[in-house]
Amino acid sequence: MSVRLQLHLNEYVDAVGERLAAWGHDDVLARMWARDHTLWSAEPVPELTDRLGWLELPERLTQMIPELEEFGRELIADDVAHVVVLGMGGSSLAPEVFAKTFGSAPNAPDLRVLDSTHPAAVLSTEAEVDLGRTVFIVASKSGTTIEPLSFMEYFWSRVAELPGEPGGHFVATTDPGSKLEALAGDRGFRRTFLAPPDVGGRYSAFTEFGMVPAAAIGADLSALAAAAMTARDNSSATALVAQSDGCRLGAALGELARAGRDKVTFLTSPDIAALPAWIEQLIAESTGKRGTGIIPIGGETLGAADTYGTDRFFVVIETAAEPPIDTAAISDHPHAVLSLDSTTDIAGAMYSFEIATALAGSVLRIQPFDQPDVQLAKELARDAMAGEIDQATVVQVDALAPDLVGQVADWLNSAETGDYVGIHAFIEPTAAARDALDTARLAVRDARGVATTLDFGPRFLHSTGQLHKGGPDSGLFLEIVDDPAPPLPVPTTDYDFAQLVTAQAFGDHLALRQRGRRILLISLGDSGMEALQRVSAAVSAAARSGR
Repeated sequence: MSVRLQLHLNEYVDAVGERLAAWGHDDVLARMWARDHTLWSAEPVPELTDRLGWLELPERLTQMIPELEEFGRELIADDVAHVVVLGMGGSSLAPEVFAKTFGSAPNAPDLRVLDSTHPAAVLSTEAEVDLGRTVFIVASKSGTTIEPLSFMEYFWSRVAELPGEPGGHFVATTDPGSKLEALAGDRGFRRTFLAPPDVGGRYSAFTEFGMVPAAAIGADLSALAAAAMTARDNSSATALVAQSDGCRLGAALGELARAGRDKVTFLTSPDIAALPAWIEQLIAESTGKRGTGIIPIGGETLGAADTYGTDRFFVVIETAAEPPIDTAAISDHPHAVLSLDSTTDIAGAMYSFEIATALAGSVLRIQPFDQPDVQLAKELARDAMAGEIDQATVVQVDALAPDLVGQVADWLNSAETGDYVGIHAFIEPTAAARDALDTARLAVRDARGVATTLDFGPRFLHSTGQLHKGGPDSGLFLEIVDDPAPPLPVPTTDYDFAQLVTAQAFGDHLALRQRGRRILLISLGDSGMEALQRVSAAVSAAARSGR
C-alpha cells in the first residue's frame, strides 16, 4: 500500500522549491512535532498549544484496533442492521467518507449520516431504518452541539416507544468531561467512546469520531492504520522535507494561493468520490480567516480547458483499480497527482493533507487550528430562535417571481475574475435536489469561468462556513430556503426542527451580510422541487446571459 505524489507546477516550480528549501533549513517538521507555535504565531495562543494531538493519531489508532473490532463484532452479534451517525462537521464527514468508500462488510450494519436539521431529512432517515435494529452514534466533541443533541432527543423519544431500554440503541463519541459523556452515563448508553481533547474536529478522522463508525461497518482498520502510519513516517520529525508528501503538498498549496491560485480543485476516481468533502472542511476551516484562505472546490465535474481561469490549482486523486484520470484539460494549469494503490490508502492521503494544510497555514501566516468566525452565525441563529430577529426584514426573492432571471443576473454580474460562486441550500439534501443545483453550478462555471461550490445547510456551517465569513471577499453566495415541513418537535426542548433549520439559514445569511458578502436569498416556499427546478433554470439562464 502506498500513496505517490507527483507535482506538475509549471511556472511555480521555483517558488515551491524555495519554500521547501527554507523549510528544510528551518527544520520545519521537527518544529511542528515539537509543537513550536512560532510556525504560525509569535504568541502561544490557545488552539496552537493544545491542538496538535492529531500528529500521533496513527500510532494511537493501532492500539485502539482490538477494542474497535470488538465493538463491530458486538453489533453483528446483536443483529444491528443500521448505524446512524448523528453529528456535524468533523464528527460526520469522515464517517460519511468511510461509508461511501468501503460500504459494509458481510453481516455488518449499513451506516448513514444525519447532518441536516431539515425536518424532512430527519423523517427520511427514520423511514430508511428499522428503529428496533438501529444504533445511533451521537457525536459531539464539546458535547453541547445543538444539532446532534436535537437528533438524539428525537430518536430517543422514538426508540423509547419500543420494548426494552432505549439506551442500548445509543453510543456517544465525545471529549472527556463533556455534557454528552454525563448524559450518556445518566441514560445508560450502550457505550461511550472518549476522544483525545487535543485534537480539533476537522483533524479527528483517526480518533473515535471517525474510527467507531468505521469499525461499525467492518472496515479494514489495520489497513487504514498502516496507511496512516506510512504517511506519518513520511512526515515525521526526522523525515526529509524534500521527500515529505505533506511538506511538498503544503508548500504547493500555500505558494500557489499566495500567487492567486487559491481555488484548489479536486478530481477523483469514482471509488473515492466522497473524499473531497472531508478535505474541503479541513482546508476551508483551517485556512479561511483574516481575509485570506484557500478555497476548496469539490464536486465540479471536469470541464473543457477554456472553462478554467488562472486562479486554479488542481489535485487529482486516483486509485489503481480505476482508469487514470484524463488530465489533458488541466495540463496548462499547475496540478498534483496522488496515486493510491487501494481505497484504504485514503488514510495516508488524509494524513498527508492534514500535514499539508497545517503547513500551508504557515505560508499564509494564519493559525490553522481555530475558527474565529463560526460563532457569529451560531449567535445570530440563537437570536432568531429566541425571536430577537425579525425574519420578515430579511429580503427574500420568491422562486416563482416573474423577474427571477433578472434578479439572479443582477447578483451574478458582480462576479469578477478570481471570484467563486457558492450555492447554499437549506433544504432536504436529496439526490434530486443536488442534481438540480449541480446543473446550475456547472452552467455558472462554464458561462462565467468562475469556480463553484455546492453544499447543504446547516452541515457546511461546521466546515466551509468559516471560509465564507473569514476568508477573502471573493465569494458570491446563493442561499436557498423553503418552508420546512412538518414542524417536527424536538422532545425536551421548546423548539422544532423547522424553527431550527430556518433560524440557522437566517443566522448564516445575516452573518454574511454583516461581513459585506454578496448574497442572494431565494425562497422556494412550499413549492418543493418545482420551485427548485425553476431556480436552477433561472441561474443557468442568468449565467448565460452575460453582463
